Amino acid sequence: QVQLVESGGGLVQPGGSLRLSCAARGSSFVFSIYAMGWYRQGPGKQREFVASLNGVAAYADSVKGRFTISRDNTKNTLYLQMNSLKPEDTAVYYCNTWPEVDFSWGQGTQVTVSS
Repeated sequence: QVQLVESGGGLVQPGGSLRLSCAARGSSFVFSIYAMGWYRQGPGKQREFVASLNGVAAYADSVKGRFTISRDNTKNTLYLQMNSLKPEDTAVYYCNTWPEVDFSWGQGTQVTVSS
C-alpha cells in the first residue's frame, strides 16, 4: 500500500507564493522509479493536470513559467513551488504517478488565492 500525503497549502494573496509537498509512504515503495505529477481540482471543476516530472519537467500551459516541480528521492517527496499565484489557481492540489494514476488519491491540500 502506498499513501500519498500532500501538505503546504493555505490562503495567499494574488501574486504570492506557496510550496507544496507530497510525501509518498509505503513499506516496499521505490519512489525514485516513478514519474510523478501534480494535479488540482478547482471549485466545480474536474481534476486536471498541473505538472509532471520524469527526468524532464512538463507543465500545463496555465502554470508554465510560474510553477516549478521538483523531487527529493532520498525523502520520497515531491514538491511544487508556486509563484505569482492567481485566483484561478484556487483548488485542492494532489500528487500521484504520471501519466497513469497508479495509487489512491490522498486528501490533497487546499490552496486559496484571494485578497
